[in-house]
Amino acid sequence: MMLYTAAEIAAAIEGLASQIAADHRRQPLVLLGVLKGAICLTADLARALAGSADGPSEIMVDYLCVQRYGESGKAGKPARLAADASLPLEGINLVLVDNVVDRGVTLAYLQALLAQRRPAQLRTCVLFDKAARREVEIPIDYRGFAVPDVFVIGYGLDYKESYRNLPYLTELREGQTV
Repeated sequence: MMLYTAAEIAAAIEGLASQIAADHRRQPLVLLGVLKGAICLTADLARALAGSADGPSEIMVDYLCVQRYGESGKAGKPARLAADASLPLEGINLVLVDNVVDRGVTLAYLQALLAQRRPAQLRTCVLFDKAARREVEIPIDYRGFAVPDVFVIGYGLDYKESYRNLPYLTELREGQTV
């Protein structure tokens, strides 16, 4: 079942970029994407922000990678940093970008970790929010869509490393082909 089309996702990203631009007028900004899922969102946000006439004075993009999944593909392990950002983060305006938040464990871990690095400002942007699964309440400054508690794929979200490239978000049901 299709949840959000490519056009709906593109419009939501433009809206998120407008909010981020308004909050960071004429200030340098780092978008810090969470790999692997947020690679599409981070790139599309950076492009949308670049088109903002009165947005950030400069936009830098960096990534980090967090692992929480075992070989079974199920979450449950404690979050651990598998690859760190390469840019210095102290004293900068930072927007942490992730494609989905469900239980909140990974983003809570990253927010705490990044706060220790003393950015001038730390905000969080999430495109898909599965609030029904939330175990840890976390602040989300920029939010795209509410998503039901179903297994979704597309626009950065995968099933066994496949389907991240889909330009839309859809539910994956057992035995279904996409």
